[in-house]
Amino acid sequence: MLPTISSKDWLDIDFGIEEGVDFIAVSFVKSAKVIKTLKSYIIDRSPGSQIGIISKIESIDYLKILEEIIRVSDGTMVARGDLGAQIPLEQVPLVQHEVIQLCRQLNKPVIVASQLLESMIEYPIPTRAEVTDVSEAVGQQADALMLSSEPAMGQYPEKALAVLRSVSLRIEKCRREEKNWDVTDLHIVSLSKLDEISKEICNTTSRMANKLKADAILVYTKTGQTASLLSRNRPDCPIFAFTPSTSIQRCLNLQWGLIPFRLDFWDDMESNLNRTFSLLKARAMIKFGDLIIAVSDVMQSIQAIKVP
Repeated sequence: MLPTISSKDWLDIDFGIEEGVDFIAVSFVKSAKVIKTLKSYIIDRSPGSQIGIISKIESIDYLKILEEIIRVSDGTMVARGDLGAQIPLEQVPLVQHEVIQLCRQLNKPVIVASQLLESMIEYPIPTRAEVTDVSEAVGQQADALMLSSEPAMGQYPEKALAVLRSVSLRIEKCRREEKNWDVTDLHIVSLSKLDEISKEICNTTSRMANKLKADAILVYTKTGQTASLLSRNRPDCPIFAFTPSTSIQRCLNLQWGLIPFRLDFWDDMESNLNRTFSLLKARAMIKFGDLIIAVSDVMQSIQAIKVP
């Protein structure tokens, strides 16, 4: 019966707003109204703020209004520890899968958290069951996996992160080789015609990149929406996102496959391309002769280019 956001929480939220955090995660949300209230509060305290709200799915109350809560949130976390105490254990994998799929339909980033590599709090090697659990979350196409106790109080935080990374990369590579990633067939719950146009542009870009075996996709975006839709499609190559907003650049790190940079756009698309080619070549992220697909929501264009 406690309020979702306590008086102490409001003080912490004020501190976060002052420090310019990128996300605030809310536990035990009972309704979409809680998220809307918090968003309004943030706007009142800091007009123009880009702070996103992540809803933690850890209560049985969520499941009845799951879509409504995800729709008004900026991201979702499947917090399986508390969730497993709220519902029968055998239902946790089903809820996890449902949340991930719904987040992809609504184009919201989703994090799978809690007890991924719990044994590595004490031991340097995880159990085979834990590795299988991580691979299942990756196979379901979550955007991010989060370690909790392992780095917070564990004896092997760096090894735990290395295991998480190596298993994730291996499973993604295997899925790609088997062509199990559905690139553009997933239905999106759209609210506007503009969303539909952006979706089709990103679908076309992803298909081109996969069919032509492109080495990378470059996306130039003011709002982050086009980069987000490309991430949702899970193309085979890296996605380098460029945006003039520092806060959007940081937030895009949460989404699958995106490597974001902050860049002030010029009116000439050719100049933007040349600047980003120089930037990425200097970091050895692309090289001479690579095939690049470039897409922009500033000029609504798609190009296939060889790196000069």
